[in-house]
Amino acid sequence: MSTPSIRPDAGEIYRKYLSAVLLHSHASARACELGATDLYALNILQLTGAMTPGVLAARTGLTTGPTTRLIDRLEEAGYVRRVPDPVDRRKVTVEPIGEPAKLDRVMAPARQKIGKILGSYTPEQLDVLFDYFTRAAEAYQEAAEQLRDQ
Repeated sequence: MSTPSIRPDAGEIYRKYLSAVLLHSHASARACELGATDLYALNILQLTGAMTPGVLAARTGLTTGPTTRLIDRLEEAGYVRRVPDPVDRRKVTVEPIGEPAKLDRVMAPARQKIGKILGSYTPEQLDVLFDYFTRAAEAYQEAAEQLRDQ
């Protein structure tokens, strides 16, 4: 099987896409009166469920001190709570209990635009796109873990 040729500007287009996603994420966090890392951490918790502060630190790329302050901010804002471990009282997990009230409103315009774009693809094209999203997310996660472990 031959490797498909990739257009010469693919790298630049992809970097522009990633930059736009990051810019929107930062703007969304600001509009919800959160820091970008706070919104990112809340998203991780909502996607994967409760985790220890240490796991959250690893997933966000923060050290323990900043992670504690991040959890404090999210807890104070009513988005997470610390839950004592039933077996070991010294341990806690952090679990999501809410999301920023403004988030749906803030995200609606982008979601509508992306929805229109996705609506222009065939089901087969959407399968390819979502296969890519799934596999690329795993690849980026693995690469981030490798960088962290260096």
